[in-house]
Amino acid sequence: MAYTYDDQNIFAKILRGEIPNKTVMETEHCLAFEDIAPQAPQHVLVIPKGAYVTFDHFAAEASEAEITDYIRTLGKVAQQMGVTPDAGSGYRMLSNAGPDGHQEVPHLHVHIFAGAYLGQMIDVPSSKD
Repeated sequence: MAYTYDDQNIFAKILRGEIPNKTVMETEHCLAFEDIAPQAPQHVLVIPKGAYVTFDHFAAEASEAEITDYIRTLGKVAQQMGVTPDAGSGYRMLSNAGPDGHQEVPHLHVHIFAGAYLGQMIDVPSSKD
C-alpha cells in the first residue's frame, strides 16, 4: 500500500521546531514528549523522526537503524518514566492506525500511558459515530 505523508501535521511541525514540546527523550531517529492533552497521569508520545504514517508503513519502509532505535526508545522511555513492572505498576502502549483505529495525526506515534489503573483494553461501540 502506498502512503502519502502530510508534512504539515502537528508532529512534523514539532520535529521541525515550529511547535514547542516537553521533550522526555530524543535520539538520532526518535522524539518522545509529553502529550498536551494527557489521558492518564503519565502520557508520553514517541514518534520516529522519519515521515511514516502508521506502524505497518514504518515496518515496511524504515531502515534497520530506525526500527531498532524506535523500539529501544519505547522501552527506555517506559524505564525513564519509572513505570516498568520491575520498578512501578506497569503501563500501556497504543498506536492508532487509520480511520477505524481513530488515528488523529497522520504520523506514526505510540502513546505510553501510566500512573493509574487503565481499565479494560477497549470498549467497542455498537456502531460508528
